This record gives sequence, C-alpha cells and structure tokens, in this order.
Amino acid sequence: MFKVLVSDPISDLGISLLVEASDISIDKKTGLSEDELVAIIGEYDALLVRSQTRVTERIMTAGKSLKVIGRAGVGVDNIDLDAATKRGIVVINAPDGNTITTCEHTFAMMMALARHIPQAYAKTIGGVWDRKSFVGVELRNKTLGVLGMGRIGSEVAARAKAFGMKVLGYDPFLTEERADKLGVTLATVDDVVRGADFITVHTPLTPETRHMIGRAQFEVIKPGVRIVNCARGGIIDEQALIEAIDAGRVAGAAFDVFEEEPPAADHPFLNHPKVIVTPHLGASTVEAQENVAIDVSEQLLHILRNEPYKNAVNMPPVPGDLLAKLEPYFTLARKLGSFAAQITDGPVKEISVSYAGELADVDTQPLTRQVVQGVLAHHLGSDQVNAVNAMHLAKMREVNIVTTKSQAAKGFTNLVTVTLKTGREERSAAGALLNGFGPRITQIDKYPVDVESQGHLVLISHHDKPGIIGRVGTLLGTNGVNIATMQVGRKIVGGAAIMVLGVDKAVPKDVLSQLEELPDLNSAKEIQLV
Repeated sequence: MFKVLVSDPISDLGISLLVEASDISIDKKTGLSEDELVAIIGEYDALLVRSQTRVTERIMTAGKSLKVIGRAGVGVDNIDLDAATKRGIVVINAPDGNTITTCEHTFAMMMALARHIPQAYAKTIGGVWDRKSFVGVELRNKTLGVLGMGRIGSEVAARAKAFGMKVLGYDPFLTEERADKLGVTLATVDDVVRGADFITVHTPLTPETRHMIGRAQFEVIKPGVRIVNCARGGIIDEQALIEAIDAGRVAGAAFDVFEEEPPAADHPFLNHPKVIVTPHLGASTVEAQENVAIDVSEQLLHILRNEPYKNAVNMPPVPGDLLAKLEPYFTLARKLGSFAAQITDGPVKEISVSYAGELADVDTQPLTRQVVQGVLAHHLGSDQVNAVNAMHLAKMREVNIVTTKSQAAKGFTNLVTVTLKTGREERSAAGALLNGFGPRITQIDKYPVDVESQGHLVLISHHDKPGIIGRVGTLLGTNGVNIATMQVGRKIVGGAAIMVLGVDKAVPKDVLSQLEELPDLNSAKEIQLV
C-alpha cells in the first residue's frame, strides 16, 4: 500500500482516483503547520497540495519515504524544487487544467465589453430603464488580435473564428506553417495594435512582455479598440491604458488581472465606466478545480506504480557518474540558450546544439534540455519552463531540436555551440568552462570573444572604424550607464564587427535607440543573463 497525504482542501471528486485505488491509502489533513507536517510526513509516499502548503526542504528531509509531490494547479512556487531534485522526489503539476476555463472567461469578458453588460445590469437593477446608453458592437466581421498563441490563446482563436471574427496571431514561436494550421494570420505586435478591433493577451509576464502594450502602442493603436487581459497583470501598462481610454483612442477594457493584486481601493480601473473588472477568476470554475486535481492524481498514481508519467517540473534522475560530469555545464548550457534567444529575431524553428571535445563521448541529453529551457524561458517565462517540460513545450510549438557531436573543440576541453534558426536568420553562441573563470561565452556568430555569462550585457553590431568605441562610451556615460567590461570581435580590419559590453544596470530602451543612431553602428541589443 502507498500512503498519500492531502494537505490542502481538494474536492473528493478531484481525488476519486486515489480514493478508489486498491493500492492507495489516503489521508486528508489540512491546515497543518510546518512542524506538524514534519512530524507525520515520514510515513507517506506522496504529498498532494494546492497553494496553501509550503513544501520546504525541512519537510522533504523528514519525508524519508516521499517519492512524489503533486501540485493541483500550475504554479509550484510553494515547493522547493531544488530540495526535491536533490532527494530524487518528483514534483508534478497540472499545466492544462485551466486552459478551457480561462479561454471561456476571456470570451465572457469580451462579450461583456462589446455589449456593456455589467454597466447595463447595474443601471437596470437600480431602477433605470436605459436602452440608449448601451449600444454595443458585434463580434462578427471584427478583427481579434491574440498576443500569445499557446494553449489558451489558440483556444481563444478557435472560438473567435466560430464567431465570424478574423484573427491576427502573435507569438515568438508562431511560424507561418503553424498559423495556417490554426487558421490565423501571422502578425507582429505592431500589426495587432494597428489592425485589431479587439485585443486579448495570453503571454506569460517576462521582461520582454512587461508593458508590451504601453504608451508607444497606444499612440498608434486602432481607434475604438477594446482590450481584454485574463493572463497576467503588467502585460498592459494600466496607467497608459486609462489615459488612452480617456483620450478616446480605446473604447474600453476588461481585466481579470492586475499589476498588484488585490488592487488598491483608488485604482482607476475600479470606478471607470468603460472598464470591466473581475478578481482573477480565469481558472475559477468547478470543472477546472476538479480537472487539475484529477490530472495530478492520475500522474501521482503512475509515479507510485513506476509507470510512465508526464508534467514533472523538476530535473529527472541522472546517473551519479554522468551527473558529476554534466552538472558543471548546466549553467553554461542554459545561459547559452538564453543568450542565443535574446539576439535572434523571428519565431524559432530549430534549436541546434553542437557538443565538441570530451562531451562528445557522453549522453548530453540533460544538457540539451538545459539549452532548450534557456531558449524557451526567455519567451515564456522562467516560471513556466524547466528542464523537464522544455522538450515537450518545444514540441508543442513545432520547434525542431538537433544535436551533433565532434571530437574537435577548437582548443577547448569542451565546447557547446547553440544555433537558432528562424524564417529570417540564423544566429549562434558558443561557450566553454574556463578553469578559474567558470562559464564563458567564447564565440558569437563568427566572432571570437571572451564574455562572462552573467549580468547585463549590450551586444552592438558595427563597422570597424576609428572612434566608434569612444562614441559608444560617451553616450552611455552621459546617460549614467557604467561600462564594467568590453570585448570587441572582428574578422578583418575595417569590416563588420561586434562589441559586447558588460554594464552595471539595465540600459533604458531610449538609450539603446540613441546608440543605434550613431554613425557606423547597425544595432544594439540588451541581454540579461541571470
């Protein structure tokens, strides 16, 4: 018999698979303190939680028999993943459980926005019969812009087509081929902003997506657009949105999420006649709450019975001798993936990883997972991607993964090269571990460099001419950006070259724009490696 502890409130239907299993003994004990959990966890093989229980290293240390921790939901920030991995405890979640319910809430908000339903309801029950003030618009023949074509965004697009809407889809991994399969028109953020009658966002919140619709976008947005956010607060600049509504450029907005939750009592959304709000209800349906528990219960059973499973969110077991060889390269592989993603434009179609030197003789699949994690996390968020689900997420987005090996390592003991291919370009970054210096980026495209793989970097493409380094330094200094390190790479004197600057803080976008206006400078990109 396997013993399972349920330490958070979960419906009986959600855990019915466990209750009915002949080889499972289940206990429900909710509201326990850390000390109380530590005292009893030693007798259990599995722990099932929602968001209330914080599963700490201390609890896992006491859980001598723990094989699996299940999170009935998506986020696992209440579970110490590193501690679980060290102890060989599998952590699983339910990433698909809220897809349909969030999609449907998005459409409910869109319909309410189009027809002024909450405002009309409030006035009607207040005793005022007012038909003239609430003339709405139809969805049919309108253009919907979907920013983020993952699971939820794709479901929203499918339903929009059923309503007779044209759909513009943007996603950093959306290719022409996949857009055609989904029946949407591949678009840029600018295309969506300028052409959509309704805009809905379904991206994670990352440095790239924070305020992806802000003042600059509202200046050129299609007049009369309506905006829906049931994804994450912060993707849309809330203050800039209010200003655009008051200026008449935006007809209205419907938000289920806020930058700070709960919002302050004086938040401008709460009393604005053209804004509809709900308290983060996207995943709040009976079915969703039950589905995530059912999904996790099923996977928990598979793990306990030593059967194939999915949706693990921590590193799978790696043999000790292999782990000892590969673990020093994990950080390098992940950062090379992140670096390559940040210098590449367009939807990624292929991730190619080349291993040279001693790494050619070992199983490098765990390293490849780290590379893919680094690439995807830049676009999808580090809280959404891990070494276990990275390959699955890449497959879902039809990203091809290619690995090659060679004994020749160009003077290094081991060399890892990551190449990303899009419909527009092919970019690469190579790196190695240098004794005493740790992970280093040793080549960017065709240019040899020696760059520390952490912190804030600025990658500049320019012509190799006298004075350009001085102009770059002067401009950054004038704007209060201190240069900590500098590397210059070139192939021939006076030809194309790159400059990699290590700086002490993030470089504002307007400063990057100023850099790109300098003579003989082609592009300037900020890169953050954490």
